[in-house]
Amino acid sequence: MVGMSLGLALAQAGMAVGLIEKTTLSAQLEPSFDGRVSAIAEGSRRILDSVGAWKHMAPHAEPILDIRVSDGDAPFFLHYDHNEVGEMPFGAIVENRYIRHALHSAAQTLPNLTILDNTALQKFERDDVGVTLHLKDKADIRCRLLVGADGKQSQVRAMAGIQTAEWKYKQTAIVCTIRHELPHHGLAQERFLPAGPFAVLPMAPYHLMGKGIKFYRSSLVWVEPEDRVNLYLELPEEEFVQEIRERVGDYLGEISTAGQRFSYPLSLMHAKAYIAPRLALIGDAAHAIHPIAGQGVNLGFRDVGVLAELVTDRFHLGLDIGSDDVLKHYQRWRRFDNIAMLAATDVLNRLFSNNILPFRLARDLGLWTVSKLPPLKRFFMRDAMGLAGDLPKRMKENN
Repeated sequence: MVGMSLGLALAQAGMAVGLIEKTTLSAQLEPSFDGRVSAIAEGSRRILDSVGAWKHMAPHAEPILDIRVSDGDAPFFLHYDHNEVGEMPFGAIVENRYIRHALHSAAQTLPNLTILDNTALQKFERDDVGVTLHLKDKADIRCRLLVGADGKQSQVRAMAGIQTAEWKYKQTAIVCTIRHELPHHGLAQERFLPAGPFAVLPMAPYHLMGKGIKFYRSSLVWVEPEDRVNLYLELPEEEFVQEIRERVGDYLGEISTAGQRFSYPLSLMHAKAYIAPRLALIGDAAHAIHPIAGQGVNLGFRDVGVLAELVTDRFHLGLDIGSDDVLKHYQRWRRFDNIAMLAATDVLNRLFSNNILPFRLARDLGLWTVSKLPPLKRFFMRDAMGLAGDLPKRMKENN
């Protein structure tokens, strides 16, 4: 999703862009390819809008109007209301498959964007003026800049010899969709439990075609220790739903599952460099974080905004888009932001994923303090919207 977004942004600027995909496009667009949803922050929505993709996914997007963060059954909780920072929602929940469909629809309008699917990068060679890519069962490609947007296990990163700092959390996220009786009113909940965070994310309602029947839906991201996940994944449907009810509560009325259960092991990864000669890393190829704050893909979209801005500016001046100064500027701009989010999510997960009394008291005090300090609360809300810090042009309101 991140790589395609960058491809769209650069192709819109007039550059010839090639996207290399291991899988076929048809496989990526299947519902079973990825069962997750993404919390698209307002800043990321602006990037997707600028590349012509948002209009295609907007009908499937559910605005996030309120956020509630609670610590188990503790009486203190933190509530964010989007009205406290303006009329815009914090962002929107969109199923990943609809994001992919939207990006591919936008790509069809750009003849200078070529997608090479069902192939793989076997090796690349760099010189002073460009990169030669050798593909499986395809002709070689010559380019000025190679961008690795190929995920946490990035082959581009490995081929470039860029090392990483990483560790596993020994946690796995169970992801599924629930159908419920009562509307969610755009409320996203994150409840911290000793085993890990449990998030209920509002999804757009499902309309049964031809009958007008509407089902309210939410996506669950349920984190458990890796040695217990299979117990939940293999539970009979009635028992699985009962486990969900105990964690969700009754504010959604009667609930049932809708669709299959997915699981994703969780880990942290940070590349020790985002760049090498004529090469840049973006998204999960550069950094992978815990989903505790739902910001992983938003960091990737911010990478897109920054790199697209720097490369486009060089292109319009007729200068080398893969030069060292462009790449170093990109790394300086993005590194601090990414490290700060990586550290924050790691600390939050370690602080909240336990039942130790001093930690419980400290985090409950923290939630209460933030809720009682409006300036601090507004800062955190703008940060959740992806509107804090040094923003690229595409993320600014009057872009």
